[in-house]
Formats: sequence, structure tokens, C-alpha cells
Amino acid sequence: MIRTKFLKCGLLAAILGLGALIPATLWAHGGGSGVDVDSCRIPVGGFWVHFTAYQPQLTGTTEYCDKIPETGSTTLVFDYEGKALRNMTVEFEITKEPEGSRVFYQAPAAYPTGTVNATINFTEPSDYLAHVTLVNEGQKIDAHIPFKVGVNQTSVSGSTWIIILVIVIALGYILYLSNAGFKKVVDSLLLIKKKT
Repeated sequence: MIRTKFLKCGLLAAILGLGALIPATLWAHGGGSGVDVDSCRIPVGGFWVHFTAYQPQLTGTTEYCDKIPETGSTTLVFDYEGKALRNMTVEFEITKEPEGSRVFYQAPAAYPTGTVNATINFTEPSDYLAHVTLVNEGQKIDAHIPFKVGVNQTSVSGSTWIIILVIVIALGYILYLSNAGFKKVVDSLLLIKKKT
């Protein structure tokens, strides 16, 4: 009886422990409170630009950053964080990698609204690089963020596997508690393991 209670407590602790180990960044875009968490942020000198991609014809308002699911018409949005960049000259470029061929270019300009939108028709799946260049007082500061287009989004992510594992453990625990035959099998396996 004591061993059964110990086993029940151990399984419950394992389920709760797995849930606690899943970081907030796996649950939502930009989850968590730290600056380093959002992979869609591009540091440009001492400033930040947020990069977001949308495919409205396919997924509506779903945001993408480093993995865009399909080729085709894609709206890219660069948002300045803070007002300092609004008075500076900034240029934007998208290159297809690894060859570095340009697929989009926005000439250096000041963007007083703090937002730059561009719609690009990506014709083939590939790796791409978004370049953001701050041109200030004759100096250029270049930053970039890599992303992929045409990524198979039907594959199961790491966070989904963790959720599935927690559910399987929970269901196994419920089955263990509710089925005497299952308890006997588990108990016999535990006894065999204990003897060896």
C-alpha cells in the first residue's frame, strides 16, 4: 500500500515536473519576459526592429518569423521599436541564400510611421536573409535575420511532442488507477525490475 502511494505520488510529480519544464517560449510567439526570447527582433546598433511575415491568402493573420510555411505572396513587415529610428535613414533587403541574390530592395529612407511593409512573391522554397541597414551620419550598421520559405508546417514541433508525452503519461496514470489488471502488470514489471 505504501509502495502504491509512493508510485502514485511519483507519477503525479513526474507529470507536474514535465509541465513545469516547458518554457513559455514554446507556447506562444514571443512568450516570456526577456529581450532574448523573441527571435523576430533584429538588433540594429542600439535599436530594435521587429520582423513579421504574413500569408493572408493562406493563413489570414497568422504571424511567421523564421519559418514561412508556403511559397507565394508574402507580406513582410518591419516595425521599429521606439521612436529613435523614425528620424534615421534605414534600408531593407531580402536575399536568397546561399547565393545571396537579391529578391527585394527598399532604398534608404526615413520612415516616420516606424513601419515598413513589402509584399514579395517567393517563387521557390529556400533559405532567405532579411537585411536591415541603418545609415546614420555616413556610417552603415547592418543586421540581418535568417528565415526559410516553403517550410513543411505539418511536421510536429518539439512543444507538441512534449504535450503528447505529458498526455500519454497522464492517461497511463489514469489507466493504472482505474484498472486492476493493468496495476498487476505494472506491479509485476516493477517487481521484476527490483529483483534484477
